[in-house]
Amino acid sequence: MNVLFLSTWFPTPPDNGARIRVCHLLRALSARHRVTVLAFNPRGTAAAARLCSHAADAAVTLEGVPVDPFRYTDAAWWLKFASPTPLACWPSREMWRRVAQAARARRWDVVVASQLPVVPYLRLVGKVPAILDLDAIWTLETHARFQAAPSAWQRLRHRLSWHKSRLYEQYWLTRLAACTVVSPQEQAYLRRLAPRRAADIHLCPNGVDCAHNRPDLAPRQPHALVYAGALTYRANYDAMQSFLRDTYPLIQAQEPAVSLTITGDTAGVDLGGLQLDESVHLSGYVADVRRPVAAAAVAVVPLRQGGGTRLKVLEAMALGTPVVATSKGVEGLSLTADEHFLLADTPAAFAGAVARLLRDPVRARRLACAARTWVAARYDWTETGARFVRVVETAAAGQPA
Repeated sequence: MNVLFLSTWFPTPPDNGARIRVCHLLRALSARHRVTVLAFNPRGTAAAARLCSHAADAAVTLEGVPVDPFRYTDAAWWLKFASPTPLACWPSREMWRRVAQAARARRWDVVVASQLPVVPYLRLVGKVPAILDLDAIWTLETHARFQAAPSAWQRLRHRLSWHKSRLYEQYWLTRLAACTVVSPQEQAYLRRLAPRRAADIHLCPNGVDCAHNRPDLAPRQPHALVYAGALTYRANYDAMQSFLRDTYPLIQAQEPAVSLTITGDTAGVDLGGLQLDESVHLSGYVADVRRPVAAAAVAVVPLRQGGGTRLKVLEAMALGTPVVATSKGVEGLSLTADEHFLLADTPAAFAGAVARLLRDPVRARRLACAARTWVAARYDWTETGARFVRVVETAAAGQPA
């Protein structure tokens, strides 16, 4: 069948969680169907000779739209305040034109919207069954920011954002054939938000490719820590800001030879807000993040905010790198503390957990082996892709998934 896939993220290169997810969903869809992808492409990235190593080239047509879906992020506060919908969901004229053109050019059997910023364009495809794939629930994220806001003004702003997101997600859930989410918690939340559509909200978790992510990609550095995540993303910046301020000095006091590598883009980031020293290395954009993660003795995931599930956790585990994480860092993942990772929610506990693994490589290796075995069995992209295709096919057929 013919599938129109609208994506908030251009899928190449697959260098962040959202792009990786899109690539693997396209891999699954293109194995059975013809897929046309219209994706925001603010970088102007050329479509690779291969869409990604996971997609069937002959079955995928990839078109980029040179617009940033998050172009209004820094808009004036009054514009954000006055807008009845989240600013990231304001339509782009160019994307509107391209989707309208695609809607006229072919009969589509089903349309997939990857994340909320492309949902408005579903209005252009008429009565074609539509599926929304969400890798994070905005309502949950905005509610968390509302609860954590330090001032009355910020609480008001975040409460309004929460209210808008809730209404927006609820509105579209009642108009879609199906919705897929990445964690049981998010599935349960959306089913409460739209109880009449509960049966149409499906779990398609994030996954990992254990053949691609192997422990033998780089020699281990015995005192090296790694955090894989661009600081341009608010949750990553917050995690590293608090970690470097409150936790890393405690680790250094116990393990003076420790070092930390933070991978990912830092363009436009306020590095002055981070307590950096000579032992902290900002790698910048890394084309292949597997090597610095595989080389580390410990992967740290001290997240305090954000939604969805953490591909960085699954990939570190597949690479054989032991993980220390906060509860937020492993949120939505079916993992067991002390068996698959070490859990720590305070700076002292986090520093102690990291130091124990650095001092006890046998325990670190045992933890890493158990984690890799578990994610290979539980979080393989093949199973997630098969689930997603079943949802798409049953929606296209007009049947309950």
